[in-house]
Amino acid sequence: MESPDVAGDLRALADAVEGADENLLILPADSLVHDELIYQITKAKRGAIALVVRQERQEQGENDPPAEEEVPIEEAEPEIGEKVIEGLPQRTRIGRSRIISVGTAYHAVTRPNAALLGPLHLHQRHLQTLAEVARELADMAHLFGPEDDVTELLVLGLVRRGVSVGRRGRRDLFFRRVRSQAEADEALAEMAGFNEDRARLNNAVKGADGFFTTFFVSTYSRFIARWAARRGLTPNQVTLISIALGLLSAGAFATGTRWGAVAGAVLIYFAFVFDCVDGQLARYARKFGVLGAWLDATFDRFKEYAVFVGLAVGATVSGQFGDGEGVWTLALVALALQSVKHLLDFSFGAANRRKAPVPLPTLDLTVADDRPLREALEQRRASRSTGVRGLLKLWTKAGKFRPVHWARKMIVFPIGERFAAIAITAAFFNPRVTLLTLIVWGGVAATYTLTGRLLRSLA
Repeated sequence: MESPDVAGDLRALADAVEGADENLLILPADSLVHDELIYQITKAKRGAIALVVRQERQEQGENDPPAEEEVPIEEAEPEIGEKVIEGLPQRTRIGRSRIISVGTAYHAVTRPNAALLGPLHLHQRHLQTLAEVARELADMAHLFGPEDDVTELLVLGLVRRGVSVGRRGRRDLFFRRVRSQAEADEALAEMAGFNEDRARLNNAVKGADGFFTTFFVSTYSRFIARWAARRGLTPNQVTLISIALGLLSAGAFATGTRWGAVAGAVLIYFAFVFDCVDGQLARYARKFGVLGAWLDATFDRFKEYAVFVGLAVGATVSGQFGDGEGVWTLALVALALQSVKHLLDFSFGAANRRKAPVPLPTLDLTVADDRPLREALEQRRASRSTGVRGLLKLWTKAGKFRPVHWARKMIVFPIGERFAAIAITAAFFNPRVTLLTLIVWGGVAATYTLTGRLLRSLA
């Protein structure tokens, strides 16, 4: 699209998205960007997400975002002047996961801490709001200056309409706005210094994995995924390898011997490794499918329950626990506990997806500063600071401490921790210890998870 001015750009965009039924990526024409970065933005689960670069802070790592409550709103004051980051003014305020406000030549933002780079991705449900915002802003174009960018204005309007616009940092990928051939040549030379394949490989690993997966699997499983991708293996084929290893593990446990238990422990560990590899391969090679997702979700449980049976059979065959009836009871309890836990996980997730979002109040775009927005945020935070919400807020804040963060990850007993518990206890102890560990830890996890979800439902 080409237009004579910002108002023309906004009106042309509004006309283009009116009645559209597909997701939308808005990309400034003068952008030089890695393909992987655009892919990461367009595949994000948020309904709206924009690319930002944050002001570097000495007391924080480069990739650690500031908390939204970092500066009390009532104490915040607009900064004097604007710092320029990569050719763009720093006049965007970001929080931990979203954009709070964007400044313009007419609109002052309290303590800006980032620059908005340009790419903006929107789910189709927000397109009607985008069209309305674009037309409203076009009518106000006389208030803005030549330095005001279309995407900055759109993000400002969306935030003011109550749309939660997520933020994504550039991290280890390249983005630059270029306005001349000389700038383009310089940017291309700089871009060549970035390893896009390594960034793509790192992005193939889920960032929210558990402790065991993060430190004992994903440190090397990503390289197996890249090896598999270069040899033409598909995620479904890797899933079948994981299933086969899980069944072999169950068979080894069923022998009832010490060497069988050790072999079963090793096999169940590598079954989990390849269970991680199939997802990483799908993200690295960008090969996704409904069948693969179904296989992965279904046969994770199948492998786990097959191992429960293998442990009970092994205990019966060895004669170590008499007729093995007590071990079979433990196996059935462990299976039932995990089944109920997974049922609660899926049902709560489905209910949470159906919950209607609570937007910010619609605010007038013509105000000359962000005080009304700050007041609305302050009121919403105040309403969440008492009772159950206050308790949940304190628990959430505690997660910034690494020991608490990983403890919370482990207590819910994710699949990595479950398979690790099976492997370690089966190799060094006996099936009864393994099943008791699964029952006790699983019971604690179910209690913790259910309590948290009840509190969130009441908040």
